[in-house]
Amino acid sequence: MSLRIVVTVKYVPDATGDRHFADDLTVDRADVDGLLSELDGYAVEQALQIAAAADAAEVTVLTVGPEDAKDALRKALSMGADKAIHVEDDDLHGTDAIGTSLVLAKAIEKAGFDLVVAGRASTDGTLGVVPALVAERRGVPQVTLLSEVAVEDGTVKGRRDGDAASEQLEAQLPALVSVTDQSGEARYPSFKGIMAAKKKPVESWDLSDLDIEAEEVGLDGAFTKVETADARPAR
Repeated sequence: MSLRIVVTVKYVPDATGDRHFADDLTVDRADVDGLLSELDGYAVEQALQIAAAADAAEVTVLTVGPEDAKDALRKALSMGADKAIHVEDDDLHGTDAIGTSLVLAKAIEKAGFDLVVAGRASTDGTLGVVPALVAERRGVPQVTLLSEVAVEDGTVKGRRDGDAASEQLEAQLPALVSVTDQSGEARYPSFKGIMAAKKKPVESWDLSDLDIEAEEVGLDGAFTKVETADARPAR
């Protein structure tokens, strides 16, 4: 049986751009270029390495975001992922980490999985809680913040490095892991990979496909929101 790997990725504003809030105090993504979150690139890399070591495996990349978020999926596909899923819905605007975890968990369930691989955090929000929230919602073990990860005989194993010691951790599949930027440099897409990515399938789902009500997500459904914000002073 083929090992089904789902990698959660995020399309984030370029950190070198002029980032600011919109009138509703959500991040204004229209006025700044975006890209695949660098920390999620490590997750894609580890998923591809796990797939290469397996007898048979399929890597699906999953993102939640606006139309432009497809750019993050194309980057992952050009690295070598097999297919992609894009969850897009106008009612998702302003969704916080709790709501995002709900959408990801539902999408992961619909896609089917043995292993979920995530980055340790997104480079815009940097909360680092979504992987744990998704694992809880799916009722699977979580092995987080790994510097090294591998799958063998239905078990995912990895090393978590701390300030004073390293831990060896493992869990039975299905499971979720998150990896750090110490897990290995993400590969650079080749020209062949970029061309091949154009022919790989990208499915588009909305909230109705996932049986999620609009009130559960977005600004109205958010457990957290920005109350006030001041522009950074000029240098």
